[in-house]
Amino acid sequence: MSPAPDPLDLLDVARQAAAAGAAVLARRSEEGLNAVNKGSAGDWVTSYDTEAEYAVREVINKLRPFDEITGEELEASVPADPSGIRWSVDPLDGTTNFIRNIPFYATSVAAVNSDGDWLAGVVHAPALVRVYWAARGHGAWLSERGSLRQLSGPDPQRIGKLLGTGFSYEAGVRAEQYAALPELMEGYADLRRMGSAALDLCLVADGTLDAYLERGLNEHDFAAGALIAEEAGATVHRPGTSARRMDDAERLAAVTSAWLVPPSGL
Repeated sequence: MSPAPDPLDLLDVARQAAAAGAAVLARRSEEGLNAVNKGSAGDWVTSYDTEAEYAVREVINKLRPFDEITGEELEASVPADPSGIRWSVDPLDGTTNFIRNIPFYATSVAAVNSDGDWLAGVVHAPALVRVYWAARGHGAWLSERGSLRQLSGPDPQRIGKLLGTGFSYEAGVRAEQYAALPELMEGYADLRRMGSAALDLCLVADGTLDAYLERGLNEHDFAAGALIAEEAGATVHRPGTSARRMDDAERLAAVTSAWLVPPSGL
């Protein structure tokens, strides 16, 4: 196994890879969507999802050919002599937004080591002209329209706190989530449901949202955004790893600077 890479070196790869995926998304046209439903009423995939993942993987394979890659749309890539670094890729987080031309979508790329430590992550949102990134131990950052700032999470003293969340495509699970909302909303003035877990996590990092909670996330949904929120000072509870099936208690990710334990039964 190769020596442990510097998180900043991995971040450089992640930024290049996410930029390649975001460049594909930036070419969006109504004629080229080719949207197909993946089985649930709101679970869509487009030709851009797949093309963007190929673009991301091409960069990673060129710069780090001995790393493993897992992603939302393509089969896992495992080299014969793996380095111990694995990349988790969501080429288009917020596909429904993308289809409807709602600009809240992004390419998410993150690297994790064999111990399960997330080392680098980037969420690149081309329509918002925002790039969020973080490397383990080096803080979280936002580049937006030529400006750069370090992120420090939500203000714990803020009045009128906003909670971010998402809802399942499955009607039965969604009904359970709706029923849990009154308990979930205690201490919060209002709720936002943006449609991209990766960007919701980044909105906790930049202080726009005060907390984020969602049931049923996949690893590629939260891989980069959770690290960015964590490096901004938020406390992150991640679901189980992709190596085993998650049980119901683990199928959620809660992020906040103050409130750590989500209600049972969510």
